[in-house]
Amino acid sequence: MNTITPQSALVYVMVVVAAADGSMHAREREAMAECTRRLPAFRGFDPDRLASTVEDCSHILQEQEGFEAVLGLVREALSEPLRETAYWLALELALSDNKVALEEIRVIETLRRALGIDKLVAAALERGARARFQVA
Repeated sequence: MNTITPQSALVYVMVVVAAADGSMHAREREAMAECTRRLPAFRGFDPDRLASTVEDCSHILQEQEGFEAVLGLVREALSEPLRETAYWLALELALSDNKVALEEIRVIETLRRALGIDKLVAAALERGARARFQVA
């Protein structure tokens, strides 16, 4: 199996969530760009590579069993702490357009299991993500 960088793996996670409902919306693309610019996990990641990394992941997803291939690449590339970051990024992307589609929920749950995120840790990350998007 080919390997990818941890930063590419984090982008792949955002792509699979954004694409879960069949299309990637502008707000989701903006959220991806913002995350890659500001999060410490992306230190050293060239923001100009974001579009090509998204495209690489999209090509894999279009292949037969592409989703499973992406999950394998992500699992292989991420350390335990970055797996929690990946799960949080999945939540962040799902919430970025102010609506969470059923398909996104399914993908996020599959990611949680594939990344070995404990249910209690997942619940804490989910609550934090929801709190971030609350409106007064």
